Amino acid sequence: MTTSTDRRMRRRRLLKLSLAGAGIAAAGGAGFGTYLFTSATVDTVGAVDFTNPLRIPEVETGQVDGTGTRIFDLHMAPGESRIKSGSSTRTWGFNGDHLGPTLRARRGETVRVNVRNSLPETSSVHWHGMHLPAVMDGGPHQSVDPIDTWTPEWTIDQPAATLWYHPHPHGATARHVYRGLSGLFILDDDEGDNLDLPGEYGVDDIPLIVQDRRFDGDNQLDEDPGMLSSVGVLGDEVLVNGTHGPYLDVTTGRVRLRLLNGSGARVFNFGFADDRPFVVIGSDGGLLPEPHSLRRMQLSPGERVELLVDFIPGEKVVLRSYPPNLHTDFFESRSHGGDDSFDILEFRAADTLTEVAPIPDELIPVPAIDVESAVTTRQFQMAGFSLNRQTMDMNRIDFGVRKDTVEIWEIENQDASVHNFHVHDVQFQVLSIGDRPPPPHEAGWKDTVQVHHGSPVRIALQFKDFTDPNMPYMCHCHILYHEDQGLMAQFVVLDEGEDIGSVPDGHDGH
Repeated sequence: MTTSTDRRMRRRRLLKLSLAGAGIAAAGGAGFGTYLFTSATVDTVGAVDFTNPLRIPEVETGQVDGTGTRIFDLHMAPGESRIKSGSSTRTWGFNGDHLGPTLRARRGETVRVNVRNSLPETSSVHWHGMHLPAVMDGGPHQSVDPIDTWTPEWTIDQPAATLWYHPHPHGATARHVYRGLSGLFILDDDEGDNLDLPGEYGVDDIPLIVQDRRFDGDNQLDEDPGMLSSVGVLGDEVLVNGTHGPYLDVTTGRVRLRLLNGSGARVFNFGFADDRPFVVIGSDGGLLPEPHSLRRMQLSPGERVELLVDFIPGEKVVLRSYPPNLHTDFFESRSHGGDDSFDILEFRAADTLTEVAPIPDELIPVPAIDVESAVTTRQFQMAGFSLNRQTMDMNRIDFGVRKDTVEIWEIENQDASVHNFHVHDVQFQVLSIGDRPPPPHEAGWKDTVQVHHGSPVRIALQFKDFTDPNMPYMCHCHILYHEDQGLMAQFVVLDEGEDIGSVPDGHDGH
């Protein structure tokens, strides 16, 4: 069955092809270049039929055993999902056919996760944004073979935040995430609970996992990155929580959105179709010191934001992604989504809405990291698929940091490609972007930051609690294709007097 959305998008593509064909006939190679640039642009504004209710992932709080440990079960397996009209799509998921449940726990709790792998290949599960021992991190060294179960356990000691979990197998992360293996991990604490913010999950507290995808004529996921892309697959359609053409019925005057860019490569520039303001209250690692009003919010892959948006009775409004500013040259911007626009989700407000309390003037203090005590400044240069002119080697530990010390890292994008930077284990603070301080909505706790060409980013990090001379954490570009190709390094956290060890046996190099 072909929907009107499919027909309108197909007409747009045919128009572009016709224009390109005319150019090719008239100008040969120049026309072919015109075709490449023209066909690279995606615009679904006004072309999406919002006919499917937004799927809200089930919230999973696990079971608490006699010791007080909160136990979760996650089962990775292939499945089939009815995403679009017509054939079902072959997907992968946690505890289901596609995506996974929202895990939820509190600060101070010890959690244990039984991760069972029924996929046809080895995978892993990384707790993105979580502060935890390296052996529990779920990076490429904590691989889970088919039929095996991995059982990490750790105590949560960080502020309330919207984190997420996803596979991290070396060389295959982009493909595993693209097939559907993602989910949110929400942390709660007393300080966040005491604020008068929307907090009823699925009613006025809404998870939004936004991911671009491309489908073939039989509704199967197209995993071919295409001839123009050096960032992997850029999809021409958007799913929210795995839902195609989604709408959300709103029953309250204000809604909290926990927004994750769960894509492998695409940068989204979120805003509303009527240009209404929204209020940012949280970044990757937790709530901000105070709310900030914006009309656009750009997120690169892996970044999260919590925001509040107000509605009036009976209205409909669309969440949109406007063309992002990739701060790169014409070719890279065009071929990496810099001119693309998407209609993402339609909000439908009921005729009567529940009244809401005023937004607090102050949220949660974010103590500044003492940069004057920094013991070193490190440089990280991203270019192509390399970090500091080296590609990832599973058997090489690139550097060690000392527990209870502060470091400053300077990260530079040396080519024209799209890059960002993610650090495992710690939430950091952005000190500057280019020669300017970060905007207020990026001055809280972060674990992933965009790094534009010509605009180096300085961050402050403090390493606490966990040491291991042999088991590394990762730092890498979260453009997943770049990560898979080697734009990643390994570091260990060392106790006083401890030296860098060696990665345990059993890992293949890259």
